Amino acid sequence: MKKLLILSPGFHGYWKAYESAFTRRGYNARTVCYDTLATLSDKFHHKLTIELPQKFGQDTREKQAREVSAKVAQHVRDVKPELVLVIRGDLLRDSFWEAVNDVGARPITLVYDEVARMTMSYEELMSHGPVASYSQHDTAEFTKRGARTVHVLDAYDATLPFTSTPSQNVVFIGARYGQRAPLLETLHRSGVNVAAYGREWSHHPFDLARTWFSPRPSIPAFRDIPRDRAYGIQAGALASLNVHENQDGFTMRTYEIPGVGGVQLIDRDDVSDLYDPGTEVLVFHSPEELVELAQRLKKEPAWANSIREAGQKRTLAEHTFDHRIPVLESLWD
Repeated sequence: MKKLLILSPGFHGYWKAYESAFTRRGYNARTVCYDTLATLSDKFHHKLTIELPQKFGQDTREKQAREVSAKVAQHVRDVKPELVLVIRGDLLRDSFWEAVNDVGARPITLVYDEVARMTMSYEELMSHGPVASYSQHDTAEFTKRGARTVHVLDAYDATLPFTSTPSQNVVFIGARYGQRAPLLETLHRSGVNVAAYGREWSHHPFDLARTWFSPRPSIPAFRDIPRDRAYGIQAGALASLNVHENQDGFTMRTYEIPGVGGVQLIDRDDVSDLYDPGTEVLVFHSPEELVELAQRLKKEPAWANSIREAGQKRTLAEHTFDHRIPVLESLWD
């Protein structure tokens, strides 16, 4: 049984899905979340020493990266893994990679975002070994530059228990940027029930403070929720909105919404590479079409249920984390 160490952001606990999928595949897997702020004191220290100086123009990223890298390097030396999977990893500096080399581990970097949105270049990412990306564009670019690389899609965690929360809302769970707020506001003005979840939507005093009192749209909004509750809300909602705009790869939500038996309203025609538009997911091309689809879903529950069933069937057959692990592990062959 090969010893695998996963280095991951804490982002919504997706590391658990990777770790459990590798374990089912026969690996002795464990994870270190390199960016986790475990205590209130840690969070306050981060706000005071990293985020606040950045608000006044200071670049504190390297300070943070050095601290994180030193801590994680010690984990590598303690665990002495045979294999290392780095998820994203743009906070990890030379001290970490030296530790990986010193213990003789074979690393893979899973680029969790598009390179254009990261602080590392193609050359920096591929300098430490094989690279996997959910972006077709980046995979082609890595290949052109001579990297050993694979295109690996995001996925649905079929092992996470959840309880469906029925509602007549069109819901959105995630960050607030681009057209996400305007689309929800359009639905709201059209008489469609909506609900948004996340710190950038919430009016809770703590969320306002930790997002530096950024303005909020005037729609029903709630605080951050754990992934299992997100699954339940998406399963029971009238529909869930999934907005990519200019993003190349498909988000986790692309697979999670149909995976839990929800109806997905998505803004990309090329989702047809993954699902059948019209029967497994619904594609919209304008705010007006989005409103029409939401209204039809409410009027025609039998049609909505057929989409739920077909989308879930496709997801469980093709788009779980267990389907992705063989693609990733091919880079260790």
